Formats: sequence, structure tokens, C-alpha cells
Amino acid sequence: MPTALSVNLNKVALLRNQRDLTYPSVTRAARTCIEAGADGITVHPRPDERHIRRSDVYDLADMLEVEFNIEGNPTSDFMSLVESVRPAQCTLVPDSPEQRTSDHGWDMRADAERLQPIVARLKHLNIRVSLFMDPDPQAMEAVAALGADRIELYTEPYANAFGTDGQDAMLDSYVKTAEVAQQFGLAVNAGHDLTVTNLGTFVTTVPGVKEVSIGHALIADALWDGLAATVSRYKAALG
Repeated sequence: MPTALSVNLNKVALLRNQRDLTYPSVTRAARTCIEAGADGITVHPRPDERHIRRSDVYDLADMLEVEFNIEGNPTSDFMSLVESVRPAQCTLVPDSPEQRTSDHGWDMRADAERLQPIVARLKHLNIRVSLFMDPDPQAMEAVAALGADRIELYTEPYANAFGTDGQDAMLDSYVKTAEVAQQFGLAVNAGHDLTVTNLGTFVTTVPGVKEVSIGHALIADALWDGLAATVSRYKAALG
């Protein structure tokens, strides 16, 4: 099966929030992406609502017929939001409120105790749970022990290495992590700084990538090519 494309709409919301206006519309962007072939929609609400707002999450939940993936640090407010919406997938990310964007995965030695009851709560609601992880094969057994369904591989290091002498070695770390993850029954997602240029190499080299979540690069490309055409290009890059 081809790797699924979930479009992250945070940047659409960020642009809207620069003015006290209702456009560009997050729900209209979602419809455009879906009509162009996107398999899902991702949002990453943060406590200060600097881009995606709680109201956006509810509006999307009401209209989406494709997979809805909500990402974030599982604070009490975040968990309340997720539990009220019950998306198909929740991706837990260890970002602090002041971070501009996610920049590392979970540390199982430090974070497993906190995550275990959170994963259990989400699973009880039949929400698929994915953990945002660095490419570290040795961490996969601990992720599986928590009861998570998937990992999302943090791909900024790959994006930085793409086209350099370090690309093959960096890719190998993702290959090994994906292989070990699947040995422990975990499915594999990926996201962060994936572009239409580096995407194909990643999904054809790293085995079994079920889904990629892409926001910044896709929305930036859409400024030049239009949103629907850009979604189609990213889908084509996935094969």
C-alpha cells in the first residue's frame, strides 16, 4: 500500500491568526487537500493557540471523513481536547510551550512512566496512539511495552543530511529503527521537514512507512503552485 499523506494545517491557521479575520479558512483548506487526494488531516494545537485553536479542532472533527490526527504534548488541557474529539489517531509529542516547533522525540528512560497511563487512556477510547521518536532502534521495545500502536519518526536530521555525504548513514539509522519497531509490532509514521524533494527517497528506503505528516514545506510550496496541485505532487512523490 502507498504511504498515506496527512496534511498538517498549522501554517494555514498561523496565517489567519496574523489578523483578526476568518480567512484563510482551515476547514476550506482541509476540503481542498482532501479533494486533491490527501488521506488525512493533522493539527498540532499548542496552549497559546498561536496557530490551531480549539475551535479549529472541533470544526475539523465535525466535517472530516478522512483520518484526523491530533498531535501534541499530553498536558491535561490537550488530553481533555483529544478525549472530547476522539480522533482516529493521537500523536504524542514532547514539545514545551515555548518551542517554535518539535525538535526531539521521547526519551523512554525519562518519560515512559508518565506516558504509560496516558497511552492507556487513549487506547481505552479506541484512539490509535503514536509516539514521536528519534531514530533509535534500542528505544522501540520500550515504546511497544507502553501499548502504543505506532511511532512517528522525527525526520529533521534526515532532511538536514539529505544530499550530503552523511545521507546514507543517516538513512540507515531510520531503516534500522523502522525494522526493529515493526519486529515489536509497531507501525511506522514519519514527519518533520519532509519535502517533495526528499520524500521519495525516504519512503522507498525506510521499510513500511504507513503515513507521513507534512505541513510547513507543503504549505510553502502551495504559495507558488496552489494547494490542490501541491497535494497532488506530494501524493505522486509517495508513489
